Amino acid sequence: MLVLVNRNNYQIANSEEAIEKRTRENIRDEIPTVVGIFSAFGLVFTVSLFAWICCQRKSSKPSKTPPYKFVHVLKGVDIYPESLNSKKKFGADEKNEVKNKSAVPKNSLHLDLEKRDLNGNFPKTNLKAGSPSDLDSMTPKLSSEGGKEVVSPDSLNSSTSLTSDEKQEKLGTLFFSLEYNFEKKAFVVNIKEARGLPAMDDQSMTSDPYIKMMILPEKKHKVKTRVLRKTLDPAFDETFTFYGIPYTQIQELALHFTVLSFDRFSRDDVIGEVLIPLAGIELTNGEMLMNREITKRNVRKSSGRGELLISLCYQSTTNTLTVVVLKARHLPKSDVSGLSDPYVKVNLYHAKKRISKKKTHVKKCTPNAVFNELFVFDIPCEGLEEISVEFLVLDSERGSRNEVIGRLVLGAAAEGTGGEHWKEICDYPRRQIAKWHALCDG
Repeated sequence: MLVLVNRNNYQIANSEEAIEKRTRENIRDEIPTVVGIFSAFGLVFTVSLFAWICCQRKSSKPSKTPPYKFVHVLKGVDIYPESLNSKKKFGADEKNEVKNKSAVPKNSLHLDLEKRDLNGNFPKTNLKAGSPSDLDSMTPKLSSEGGKEVVSPDSLNSSTSLTSDEKQEKLGTLFFSLEYNFEKKAFVVNIKEARGLPAMDDQSMTSDPYIKMMILPEKKHKVKTRVLRKTLDPAFDETFTFYGIPYTQIQELALHFTVLSFDRFSRDDVIGEVLIPLAGIELTNGEMLMNREITKRNVRKSSGRGELLISLCYQSTTNTLTVVVLKARHLPKSDVSGLSDPYVKVNLYHAKKRISKKKTHVKKCTPNAVFNELFVFDIPCEGLEEISVEFLVLDSERGSRNEVIGRLVLGAAAEGTGGEHWKEICDYPRRQIAKWHALCDG
C-alpha cells in the first residue's frame, strides 16, 4: 500500500514537471512573435512621427527668394537649371502692360493671347512713313509708380529715325526695357520684341531669330533668348535679372545685343547688333521702355587673322606625330568688347578624312594666348604623304556656336610656311621643329 502511494506521488510529480516544461517551451516560442509585432508597431509609429514633423517644418518654413546671382524669365515659366556653374541661374519675373499695371499684381503675367499667333508674335501692322499716329504709338514711355508717363529722348530719336533715308538697308528695330530694383540690388533687362527683321532664308523668305545679350566690359554675363521659328517680328518677352550689381556701377556698363537667325545645318547668321551704353540713363523712376534700330555688326578686324606658333615632331620608329600648340598672337577682336576667349581645335586627316581630333583649354579675354599643350597622334600609315593637320582658332561663346577666328593647315599639299614646315619634319624625323604661321579666314 505504501509503495502504491509513493508511485502515485512520483507520477504526479513527473506530470507537473512535464506540464511546467511544456509551458516554458510555449512561452519561449511565443516571445519572438510578440517582439516582432511590437517592433513593427514601433517602426510604423516612428516613421509616421518623422513624416508628421517634416510636414510641420515644411509648412511653417517661410518662402525665401532663391539666392541666385542671375534670374531669367521665359514667358512667366520658372526655370532653375541645376547644371550651371558660372554664378548664373534662371528664375521668374513677369510682363506687365503699362495700362494695366495698377490692376495686375506684381508677380502675375498678362498675355493677350488672342492677338498673338502660335509663336507668341503680334500681327504685323502697316506703318506709314512720317505718320504722326504711328510715331505716337511707337514712342517709348517711362512708367513710374505714380503712373506718370515721360518720353525718353533717346527712344524718341530712335523712333523718329524709322522714317529716315529709305535707301539705307533696314535691319529692324529691337524693343526692350531696363529697370533697377533697389530693394534687391538687381538690374533687370526685358527683351520684348523685334520688328521688321530681314529674311535670312532665301527659300522660305523668313528667319528663325533669337537674341544674345552680354554686359560689357567684363563679359561675365552672357545670355540668350529662345529661338522663334519662321517670323520676322518675333515677340520674345523674356526677362533677365542680374543680382549683386550696385546702382553706382550701372553707369559704367553697356549692353550689347546680337540678333541672329538660327541655322540647323551651318553657322547661325548674324542679322545685326545693338550697343547701349548705360551712362546717362536714369533708372530711379521705374521701368524704362526703349527701342533701338538694329545696325550691321561692327567687327573690328586687324591687319590679319593673327598668328599661331606650332611645334611638330615625327617619330618614324613609333610612327607617331607630336603636335605642340604653343602660342597665339595678334588675334583679331571678335566683338565690340575687343576681347576674345580663344582656344585651338586640332584635327588630324588621312586622305582627306578626319581620323582624330583634340582641343586646348580656353584662354580668357586675351588676343595673345599662351597654350603650351601637347598632343600625340598615331599615324595609320607609313610616312606623312597623305597626312595633314588642321588648326582652328575659335572664340569661345557660352550658350551658342563658337566663332572661327582663323584657320591653318599643315601638310604635304599645304602652301607657304605650312608646306615648308611639313617638309622639314619629314626630312628631319625625331627633331622638334617650331614655326610661326599666319592664320587665314576660316
